[in-house]
Amino acid sequence: MVVKAVTHPQALLEEVITIATQAGQAIKEIYLSGSFEKQVKQDETPVTSADLAAHQIICDGLTKLTPNIPILSEEAANIPFSEREQWQQYWLVDPLDGTGEFIAGSGDFSVLVALVQNNKPIMGIVHVPMTENSYYAISGQGAFKRKDGKDSRIHTEQQEWHDNLPLKVAVSRRQDPQSVLKLFDDVHVYELIRLGGAALKSCLVAEGQAHCYVRVGPTGEWDTGAAQVIIEEAGGKVMDINLQPLTYNERETLENPDFIVVGQPQMNWKQLLGAVSG
Repeated sequence: MVVKAVTHPQALLEEVITIATQAGQAIKEIYLSGSFEKQVKQDETPVTSADLAAHQIICDGLTKLTPNIPILSEEAANIPFSEREQWQQYWLVDPLDGTGEFIAGSGDFSVLVALVQNNKPIMGIVHVPMTENSYYAISGQGAFKRKDGKDSRIHTEQQEWHDNLPLKVAVSRRQDPQSVLKLFDDVHVYELIRLGGAALKSCLVAEGQAHCYVRVGPTGEWDTGAAQVIIEEAGGKVMDINLQPLTYNERETLENPDFIVVGQPQMNWKQLLGAVSG
């Protein structure tokens, strides 16, 4: 079935933020209770009862809101490509980005919902349960952060990086930073910003607190879709580490390559990542 696209995503935005917030509240309640079930999926990644509760809330909410738009969630991703490739538009969902951080008790996790149209994310919401902040964007309309009920526009780092400044690099709280830093050829001074959750690190770049975030290791398209709209609308860019665009729903696999989120696309990232793309 070919699904016709929604022409005015702005009309859906507030209701989708509400759905993500409801999922985030359920996650927060389970997290604070300290009582949750944990399993290991076939791909050897963890899933908890919080992931599954958020997945159900989001799928129920989106189905009620837009019954004709299919949903691709990390927790229900076994949809054949032969079916997915017919989709002109779909919801791309990670009910709990940062499950490992949830289990470890760091609080660094978020709820991700993106609307993808013609293989490109056009609306993204990143809701952070433990702070109750939300980041959101629609293509062509800017990127925003909602904190304490107030919205403010966000922008990537505006100060041009040069050799006399430390390159502010967002890295995983639990990954050896050398796996990232070895990719950079000509940078000798770094300021490492450690944080869990792929989307949260991407949002650091979007609001100008880091020059870049590099992800080395497996992720799914649901890890980047929502954040990518926010980053691009804030002035940045998401690319694989060979500086090529990420793709959405164009392959059998839904796994991303290693990627980099940059706040200043005009910088010479090809030179900085010479070990990879030279």
